[in-house]
Amino acid sequence: MTSNKFLMGNEAIALSAIASGVQFATGYPGTPSTEVMETLIKNAKKYGYYVEWATNEKVALETAIGASFSGTDTIVTMKQVGLNVASDPLMSLTYLGVKGALVLLVTDDPGPHSSQTEQDTRSFGLFSNVPVIDPSDSKEAYKMTKYAFELSKKYETPVILRTTTRVSHRCDDVLVDDLNKIPFKTSGFSKDSRWAIFPRLTAERHPVLEALQNTLSEEFSNSNFNFIQGTGKIGIITSGASYHYVVESISNNKHDFSILKIGTPYPFPEKKVFEFINSVDCILIVEELDPYLEDQTLKLIGKLGINKPVYGKYNKYFPCCGEYNVKLVLDGINKVLESLNYEKIKFSNVIDTQNVNVPLPVRPPTLCAGCMHRTVFYGFKKVSKEFEKKGIQTIFSGDIGCYTLGNAPPIELIDTCICMGAGISVASGISKTSKNSKNVAFIGDSTFFHSGIPAVISAVYNKSDITIAVLDNRTTAMTGHQPHPGTGKTAGFEDTKLIEIEGILKSCGLDFVKSVSTENLDECINVSRESIEYNGPSAVVFRGNCVSLVKSKLKCRVDTEKCTGCKICFEELGCPAIVMDRDIPNITSNCIACGLCVAVCPFNAIINEGNCYEL
Repeated sequence: MTSNKFLMGNEAIALSAIASGVQFATGYPGTPSTEVMETLIKNAKKYGYYVEWATNEKVALETAIGASFSGTDTIVTMKQVGLNVASDPLMSLTYLGVKGALVLLVTDDPGPHSSQTEQDTRSFGLFSNVPVIDPSDSKEAYKMTKYAFELSKKYETPVILRTTTRVSHRCDDVLVDDLNKIPFKTSGFSKDSRWAIFPRLTAERHPVLEALQNTLSEEFSNSNFNFIQGTGKIGIITSGASYHYVVESISNNKHDFSILKIGTPYPFPEKKVFEFINSVDCILIVEELDPYLEDQTLKLIGKLGINKPVYGKYNKYFPCCGEYNVKLVLDGINKVLESLNYEKIKFSNVIDTQNVNVPLPVRPPTLCAGCMHRTVFYGFKKVSKEFEKKGIQTIFSGDIGCYTLGNAPPIELIDTCICMGAGISVASGISKTSKNSKNVAFIGDSTFFHSGIPAVISAVYNKSDITIAVLDNRTTAMTGHQPHPGTGKTAGFEDTKLIEIEGILKSCGLDFVKSVSTENLDECINVSRESIEYNGPSAVVFRGNCVSLVKSKLKCRVDTEKCTGCKICFEELGCPAIVMDRDIPNITSNCIACGLCVAVCPFNAIINEGNCYEL
């Protein structure tokens, strides 16, 4: 039995995985992938499969590999930068293959909306010889997830299910199967030399791996996920969300065009593309991120000696960066039509309606009102000014997460930010090469467990003179408050052993390890100063509540008779709860009475009505 459900792309993927009989799910949170795991976690008990959050993407994939080697059907989730972390086991896994199905959900982020890169996982599939499935909406996400499980089992290979932000977060009516609880099934691990990648095995498996690519290319050429629409002589090859932009762009002139929609980009379905190229006079390639389809098409045209013009990113008909939309795609198509002496396509009424220039409010990213991180950043900024007077520069290395916002005005504290866990290593490198400086590395609690620990060990081992500031709000805040080893909760929020960060720091060899509550600004400033003055590696765990989880009914208020209008509270903290009402600050309803503005006011003009948190 089936039924229609209105589903987000990520929800469709999760429900399809359950319908496919997934028995083991793991991943690391990262926008825009997180809802897949959230949906799987929510339904785990109901449908009888195991699910867990891993400490990072490499650990997630390695754990899933172990489950797959035991004959268990698995899914692993992460965003595109997470695949970089997981690339080491992936490159070996592709040689070994799998026993139970292993589907690797990776979400790309054109734009980017919440990522440090715009990398393209289709190219990673080519690099690693792992087949890639690329849906364009929630309906396809559901169907293609089932196909990914089938493909993985059929060819005993990992399969990448790749989406982009607009596919992960768009909603459609999806025809879904009725779900039933399935008893946990696994054949168990059987000893086999196949699972240990030694050079001899690698040499044996490489030809098999290459041959599989040809087999899959043949299968994909016959796949219904790669289809042709229209009979026009102007050909457009596209995939993912770009397919819908193309369809909408040419809706007024469909008779001029044919579309080849690619749903299985790697291995490239060469026969299908060849069939399409032969049916048109020229080819437009419309795709976000890398010119992946364009590269593959140009390679095929060169290999077969075909003489037809190709219009894409390389000859600048379409942008090489950023997220696409209907207008951008239409502009690119019109540039091609102009060069072909065709009449340009006009906007349809629908597009005109969508294209009304309504100015959106500018909302620069900022820390939440009452965020504990603001207190830590403010404290270190005060201390850095003291060192500056002594002629010592203080350099702050940040990390990925809410603490990235320490770079935004008016705090403007973070000097470097590379990737998760890199802040500590970067600070160590600077400490070895920048004279007369003190170096502070900020890292969050979840990120500390993700990839911070090896960097701590290296800093201690190499005698780096750095201060490690762990901002511990006992959650993975940026991606939606997932638990981690420092929360004492599992993915399903069952009690488990809480791993104390201080204990890890000490076991890594740090002699200076202190903890402080962020509710006390003076204490935060004092311990910040003390940790920076310490010669050698030091660490401070700043602990507080995430204001998105812990709410307060109380707030601060301004005593207008005492307030002089100095604006220190407004200009130095950047708290969104404080706005200026003419020359007097006004504290709005989103204040949670953290008390930081009370502490910085030199005239005692801000009154804290209490600091009482409620869970």
